[in-house]
Parts: sequence; C-alpha cells; structure tokens
Amino acid sequence: MTNKTLSSDYLADLACQALAFEVQLAPKPGLVDPWSNGAHQDMTPQTFAASIEALRPYFKGYVQLGQTHAGAPDQLFQALRQLGQEAEAAMLTATAGVNTHKGANFSFALLLGALGACQGDLEASWPLIKAMTQHLVTQDFAHLAKKTSLSYGERLYLEHGITGVRGEAAASYPVLRQGLLPFVNKRKDLDQRQIWLQALVYLMATVQDGNLLHRGGLTALAQVQDEMCLLLDQLPGLSLTQLEERLIAYDQVLIERHLSPGGSADFLALGYFCTLLPSS
Repeated sequence: MTNKTLSSDYLADLACQALAFEVQLAPKPGLVDPWSNGAHQDMTPQTFAASIEALRPYFKGYVQLGQTHAGAPDQLFQALRQLGQEAEAAMLTATAGVNTHKGANFSFALLLGALGACQGDLEASWPLIKAMTQHLVTQDFAHLAKKTSLSYGERLYLEHGITGVRGEAAASYPVLRQGLLPFVNKRKDLDQRQIWLQALVYLMATVQDGNLLHRGGLTALAQVQDEMCLLLDQLPGLSLTQLEERLIAYDQVLIERHLSPGGSADFLALGYFCTLLPSS
C-alpha cells in the first residue's frame, strides 16, 4: 500500500485501533484498563469503547477535510475545529457525559486532517500541523485578562505560561517527534507490551500532563514526574513481570492521590497510531 492510497476509512480505522490499544494496555497507573479503573469512578473500558465508535465517523471526516481542502492552513484548522466540536458532542452523548477522549480528539483531528492533505505522508504532516496551529495559543488566550471566568487551562497559562496541548500542537508535537517515537524505535526488539508500558513511564516522566495538572496542580505533576524518572532509570534492568509489579503498585498510589495521567495516555495513543502508518 502506497501513501497515495491511504483512504479515509483506513486512517480512521488506524486511529480507532490506536485508541483501543491504549485502553487495553495494562497495567496503567491511575488510568482505565482491563485490570483496573484507576483513579476513575465514572468510566470503564466499555465507556472508552463506546467513545471510540462514536468518534470513528468524525475521524474519517477529518481525513476527508484534509483531502478536499484547498485553502490556507488556518482555514483547514477552523474546519477541523468545527467538526471536532461536533465529534466531542457525539462522544459525550455516547458516554452519558463522561469526557473520555476530548484531548485525543483534538490531536487526532489535527493529525488526521494533515495526513489527508499530505496523502498519508507523516513527515510532511508535521509542518502542516505547525502552520495550522502556530497562532492558536495567542488567539485562544488573547483576552484572558478581561474574562470573568477562566478554565483551569486558562489559569495555568496566565499564572505559569503553560500552554498545554495547544502549545504542543503549535510546535508540531515535539513530544512525539523528538521524544516518544525515537524512544519506541530504540526498543523494537522488546515484547510489544513491554515497549508501550515503558513508553508510558517515559511519557509520565517527561510530559506536562494536563490531567495531572487539573487534578493535582504543579506539585502533583512534579511529584509524579520525579517518581517516574526514578522508574525510567531502572527500566533496562526490569523484566516485563517486574515492570508490571511496579506499575500495579503505583496504580494504587495514584488512586489514593486521585490522579490520572490522561494526557500521557493521549500521547501514547497518538504515538502508537504513528507506528501503524505504512512507511513512505
């Protein structure tokens, strides 16, 4: 299969496959998986399955917008954002109001739209994502000082300059290009589950996770990152069974702290999706 023949159905299927892989991967500290619901009392793997199926037609739509759009990158972004809002509404309907994939939906909209415009070429998609989103932070956060009510993300930006997933998109996802994908590529000889459980440790140690920030603030994020950095250093000497034991124990720690690294989970799904794409 050449890149020019990557259909919207095919790419949407890969995106759904990646999200399903993420929720089925276990054990994941603080996150929903078949072994534990983590720090979530309002969702199960079945909730995620319903969300994924609700998003599937919109994933196809993102690709098609990219394939057919002939305007400027910011016009493609606006079209993707509008469809993304419809997708989010469909997700919330399918999950009875539970936010399962809001962050992932945003990033998959950009990535799938760019892949549609670039005929499935991942490397060509990164610059387009940057062109689509380079003004996103300044536009979305332009008038925060005048607002009477701020979201948590808006407060983080005003108080600490944290730009979250908007900033990551505007830099064309360095967490994936420069971090996660090289990390995974160096571990191709390991068991698949071991690769991606290690990848989750890497992400939790390095990512400014919006979900952790939302639930526990900067202190909680720093503590989780410090703890995961220690585990990251120990990974080369751990078997899969030993790594599972560490992650199961840490799941209980995060449950007690009511913390969930959902941002890391989103990046894991995005990274897995990128590895599923056929090479150029």
